[in-house]
Amino acid sequence: MHPAGGITRTHPRHTSAPRTPFPNLTGRHIVIGDHRRPAAAPHLDTYEERPVGDPHPNPPPAPPPPQPTTPKLRARSLARSFGRGTKAVAALGPVDLDIAPGEFACIVGPSGCGKSTLLRIAAGLLRPSAGELSIRTSSPRPAAMIFQDYGIHDWKTVLANVRFGLDIQRVPRREADARARDWLSRIGLAEFAGAYPAALSGGMRQRVAIARALAVEPEILLMDEPFAALDAQLRTILQDELLELTQTTRTTTLFITHSLEEAIVLGDRVLVMSARPGRIIAEHHPPFERPRTGDIRSTPEFTALKSELWDLLRGEVHGEAALA
Repeated sequence: MHPAGGITRTHPRHTSAPRTPFPNLTGRHIVIGDHRRPAAAPHLDTYEERPVGDPHPNPPPAPPPPQPTTPKLRARSLARSFGRGTKAVAALGPVDLDIAPGEFACIVGPSGCGKSTLLRIAAGLLRPSAGELSIRTSSPRPAAMIFQDYGIHDWKTVLANVRFGLDIQRVPRREADARARDWLSRIGLAEFAGAYPAALSGGMRQRVAIARALAVEPEILLMDEPFAALDAQLRTILQDELLELTQTTRTTTLFITHSLEEAIVLGDRVLVMSARPGRIIAEHHPPFERPRTGDIRSTPEFTALKSELWDLLRGEVHGEAALA
């Protein structure tokens, strides 16, 4: 049993552990929580009976100290290399990282530093070369991923694309259609339910990809530069739309971007990665409470944080360019 009341599934090479649903993922653990609630304690009166008007009643007991939140995603000494022997290239790590439930964490870093590699390990698409990544979840399919290139199917209608993940989960068709249409309404594409992707603009296609990911109600949303291919104006609009959606759903999100502005607008925390092999070298918490809007872009605090992040990144970017 997991110490927090769940079950840890590990790679089958550990003969004493149960078989994982991801047999090719060395070091990637899925922790299934049982979500049992303890029985309520009987009511206990915390005050001793005293005569009316007693000037020295017993004080109430001090509240228990707050318990630390168990991370939704945790990486420890995570690393990934490509190739073998003298030709091996260290792409990532070692990385130590905790993502809290409901947190929107953004990762920025120079090109080729392993940001997307980290995301693909979290998604189960790559095995780590060393270390481990654990996800605490109540579902065997906890994550949904959104790619740069939309990843929607040209031969399916918009409705069928949004419903695709629900069909894989064998959600009854009537319920799946209702959930897909609900998300199309939320992203403003309800009237395009019967259209095909060829009839959509780039921004509309990315909205479909976002709706498809959120329709399955993932516990973790993994986003790999989803707005990189869009023009600046449309990118700003979709940032604001995603901000509104995620502040409503509070889905735990790991978001990869090259845009410092995007990271500050969207993130509860901005993590800065070094040049290859990527490591976490700094983190910042944008000083903007939630709910927030894109209006924070015009504040002095926004400009100051963007400048500070660029000062951190400038040397890493120049270092990576020198190696290229």
